[in-house]
Order: sequence, then C-alpha cells, then structure tokens
Amino acid sequence: MHNDVDRCVRAVQSKDARFDGWFFTAVTTTRIYCRPSCPVVPPKPRNMTFYPSAAAAQQAGFRACKRCRPDASPGSPRWNERADLAARAMRLIADGVVDREGVPGLGARLGYSTRQIERQLVAELGAGPLALARAQRAQTARLLIETTPLPMGEVAFAAGFASIRTFNDTVREVFGLSPSELRARAAGRARPAPATTGTVALRLPYRAPLFPDNLFGHLAATGVPGTEEWREGAYRCTMRLPNGHGIATLRPADGHIACRLALTDLRDLAAAVSRCRRLLDLDADPEAVDGLLAEDPLLAPLVERAPGRRVPHTVDPAEFALRAVLGQQVSTASARTLAARLVTAHGTPVEDPEGGLTHLFPTPADLAALDPETLAMPRTRRLTFTALTAALACGELDLGPGSDWQRAREQLAALPGIGPWTVETIAMRALGDPDAFVATDLGVRLAAGALGLPTTPAALTRRARAWQPWRAYAVQHLWATGEHAINRLPK
Repeated sequence: MHNDVDRCVRAVQSKDARFDGWFFTAVTTTRIYCRPSCPVVPPKPRNMTFYPSAAAAQQAGFRACKRCRPDASPGSPRWNERADLAARAMRLIADGVVDREGVPGLGARLGYSTRQIERQLVAELGAGPLALARAQRAQTARLLIETTPLPMGEVAFAAGFASIRTFNDTVREVFGLSPSELRARAAGRARPAPATTGTVALRLPYRAPLFPDNLFGHLAATGVPGTEEWREGAYRCTMRLPNGHGIATLRPADGHIACRLALTDLRDLAAAVSRCRRLLDLDADPEAVDGLLAEDPLLAPLVERAPGRRVPHTVDPAEFALRAVLGQQVSTASARTLAARLVTAHGTPVEDPEGGLTHLFPTPADLAALDPETLAMPRTRRLTFTALTAALACGELDLGPGSDWQRAREQLAALPGIGPWTVETIAMRALGDPDAFVATDLGVRLAAGALGLPTTPAALTRRARAWQPWRAYAVQHLWATGEHAINRLPK
C-alpha cells in the first residue's frame, strides 16, 4: 500500500487509525516517522515519504515520533492473512527466531536460503530480517525501560542486544532519546507498577472495532483447568516459551487489551507479546472482513449486530492440535475433562501467586513417551492421538508460526482418524488461516439451516466461496447464532 501515494496522503490527512501498521509516514523535514493516525498537524504532502515497515523507516535514517509511538501500532494484517514466504518469515521474526537462531536458523525453518529470504523481505518490507529483528528489539527494550525497574544492563540483554553499547546506540537512534531519558519520560505517565521484577504490564493495540464476547467467551468456555482460567474479568493462561515459561493475563479494555505478563525469563517478552496478539487475532483488519461478509444478504444482519468479531487462536499450536483430537465427537465439557487429566498427570507444575493456574500443558515429546494403553480414551481416538503426538514430537509435522498451511493440512489429513472437521479446526485455531472453514461442524450446519443457507457440507462449501478469504470469520458469526457459552463474555 505504501506505493499508493495519494491513498496514503488521504489516510494521514484524515488521521485514519485503520491504516496504522499498514504503512509508516516519514517526514523529510523533521526526520521523524509516524503512524497514519498521529495526532500532530499533518505535514505537507511534498514532505511525506512512505515506508512499508518501521524497520525500513529506521534504515532510511528516521526516528520514531514521540507522540504517536509508531513502533507500538498494530501489526500489518498481511502477515496473518497470507502463507507465502514473506508472511511466514514475518511471523517467525515476531516470535523471536532471528534473535535466538540468527538468519540461518530462519532459513532452515522456512526451507529457503538466507539470500532468498533477504531478497523477498526487502522487496516486501524495504528491510531484511536483521533490520526487522533490530526494530523489534528496540520495541521490546522500550517496553522494558518504561514498564519495569530493571537496571539498563539487564534490559539490554533481556531485549536481545549483544552489548550495552549496541543497546544504547539503537535506542537513541530509533527513539531520539537515551534509555535513561525514555524511563524519565515514562515516569510522568500513569502506569501500573509491576509486582515483581519478571512482571510486565502493557497495552495491546488493535484495529477497531473489536467484539470481545465470542473471543474471550470461547477461550473461557473451552479452557483447560490448570492451564487456563477466567478470573476477575480476565482470561489467564500459562505459556511455554523459548527460555522459560510465563503467565498471561488478558483483559478487554477501552480501545486496547490490558496485558500483564509474568515471565521467568524476560528474554521471552517479545515472543510472549507476539503469541498473545496471535491468540486474540489483534492484527486483523475488521473493516475488510466485515465489508466482504456484509455483502452477503444472509450474513449482513449478523455482521451489523456484532462488527469486529475475531477468531480465537492459540498460544501453542501443537497443544491446540492435541486438544482438537481430544474433542472429537465429545462435548466441550468432556474435552476439557480429558485435557485436564493429561495436564494433571503429565504437565509441568508452575507457581501462580495471583490465581489458580497450576501447570504447563505437556509437550508432544512428553506425551509421545507414554504407554498408549494408559490414555483413557476410545481405542480409535487413542491411535489418532498417539500418531499426532509422534508426528509433532519428531518435527515431521510443523504447526508453528512459520508453517506452510497447505502442507500442514495434507500432513494432518494423512494421519489416521483425522478428518475434515479436525483439519479445518486446527487450520483455523492453530495455524491461524483466516479462510479455514469447518463445513462439517454441526453448529455451523444448524446455523446455516436457520439462515436459509445450504446444510450439506458440499453445498455449504460452494455457497461459502463468496466469503473467501474470510470464511473463518463467517464461522464465528454462524456459531454466534446459538446459545452456547462460547458466545458470551463470562461474568
């Protein structure tokens, strides 16, 4: 979009927040870059230059605006809509792969050479993987500087910098302030004080509108006791992270999601934030989704009633896939009970002074080592479950942020006992494919019949072609016609 100068200028002049994250505006006279909705007086069009990413603007010598804080804008929805090389790379960079494994590690995960990845990202975003990772480190550093009392040396290494000097130079270059000046500036703003050194409180932005009822209702109603809970108006869950584990507390608020992260290792902050954003589908573009679905006269009333529906995803794709198998042909309550037994027997215990979370969900490797006969489930589902755990444990099946969605579908379908419902459920919730469609789901078929849509899977799939590429969002609207607890924000 950044190449459409006229459209970008109109967005900046109207301060249109819908385009935050789509592109960044650099002002040649001040050498500052902003988000489109920056509250300051818009510059003259001849002084505007547009970039597809914050990293590209930084590479061109611009520093972040102190008013609109462009580094904190919602992420571009393009990376969650697509499954091509650039999108897969961006999801992995957001998860911290470059910081942990370097660009060669990124290439190994994607199956491409570092040169191909560099060329593709520069073409799409104006910056390579190292520059994109550097921009993310700067954002993580700012969060730690402003929300924790950590000494600057600890902030530098927690944010992923190799040296304090590089940390100081990067922060000064990106934000136009030294780390100490950033902390002093933040001290004048009201902010929640963290309870412990490993706790970070922050706001997660999103593109309005956002309808929280089915988003948090689904997570709370299907949550596994011990690893998830709804407490005092917030969804809480445990997360297994690259360097340790964490507990996320997420609460819908006015214009943002209030997020509190308790981490055993602050180096996991960027990965934890990325996974929380993916869990709540915060980088979605509701205007595009609702606009297309509302063109269908049968869906239009549903969209008008609840604009901004999101698709609830997961913080751990492998965990969700295993839970999807546990939920085959049983009620939500039964699926929760089965998963809770696995968690209690084989999960990793954690401490939660602020609530009732007790465990991390067991890893595929832990479950693959079990005697299948000890699993309390029907024989056919036990075979499916053990085949899936084996494929995930050995790395043959990749459901992570950098996975190839089509290949993952084919691999899942090849496993015994995994049919279209399970494949598309995993594609929708674990892979994050916005076009996943569970045509065989009973709730979807009942809702379709009530609306006058076809009820057989084949006919409904043909009818749903008009909803592409947002069929997963159409599913949320169809489910919402029922009285299930997943559709209600818990009290």
